[in-house]
Formats: sequence, structure tokens, C-alpha cells
Amino acid sequence: MAGWAYVEVPRAIANRIKPDYKQVYRVRGQIDDHIFAGLALMPMGDGDYYLAINGTMRRVLNKDVGDMLALCLEEDKDFKITIPEDLEICLLDEDDDLMGKFMALAKSHRNYFIKYITDAKTEPTRTKRIAMTVEAMILGLDFGAMIRLDKARRQHG
Repeated sequence: MAGWAYVEVPRAIANRIKPDYKQVYRVRGQIDDHIFAGLALMPMGDGDYYLAINGTMRRVLNKDVGDMLALCLEEDKDFKITIPEDLEICLLDEDDDLMGKFMALAKSHRNYFIKYITDAKTEPTRTKRIAMTVEAMILGLDFGAMIRLDKARRQHG
């Protein structure tokens, strides 16, 4: 029961939640009796979407892959991700207008960096992720390129 599973959300339903929108957006609602907010509804490329359900949530729901569930969704217009203070200090500390570069990214892309940092379970991991984000802004990398660079360094380092 560990790991991620996905709930497929057909295009017709996603279009009722947020009409004619084809990018990631946040939803809130209820899965069976479990209320949630701030989950990402992600496009699959053919107009359908998927909602990722992590292992922890599946345990709370007592669901396994393939089990039926009742799903109620609406757009989560209240969902906001703010820049963590320690990241903000580091981005503002540089002379290269790193905060400007960070803020020039699409909101969804800024959120990838922020979630990566805030999901760190230890202070050393959080510090490393902030340093990686600062370096990514210096090098002009998006989130995916930053992750690939880190992976390459770990493989060759």
C-alpha cells in the first residue's frame, strides 16, 4: 500500500470544474469521507486529467490500487503557496536579481521549487534544496533541469 496511485478524471468532468483549462490546477473536495485541499489536478495530454493519491492518503482512506471511491472535486481558489522566508532571504542576498528571476517563472514552476523545499524532512535536506534552487536561478535552470543536474552530479560525483 506504499507509493502513489492516480485517480483518472475525464475531460468532461475536468472541464466542468475549470472550463477550457489545459494546465495543472489545484482542487479541493472529498474522497469518500476524507476532506482534502490543495491537491494538483494534472493534465494527461489527451484532455483527461489525473489526481495523484499518495500512500499516506490511501492508508487514511483504506484504499488500494483499483478500489472504488467516491470523489467530489472543485477548484481550490484559496490555495496559495508562499515563498519560505529562508529561500526569500537567500534569493534576495544575491546581487544577480535572483528573486526577479524566480518571480519571472510561471507560478506553477515557482510552486515546484517551493514544494520541493518545504517537503524536506530534515534541516540539512532543506538547506541543500535551497542551495540548489539558488544555483538554478543563477544558471537559469527550470525545476526539471535542476533535478537532472543534481542527479548527474550524484552519479558522477
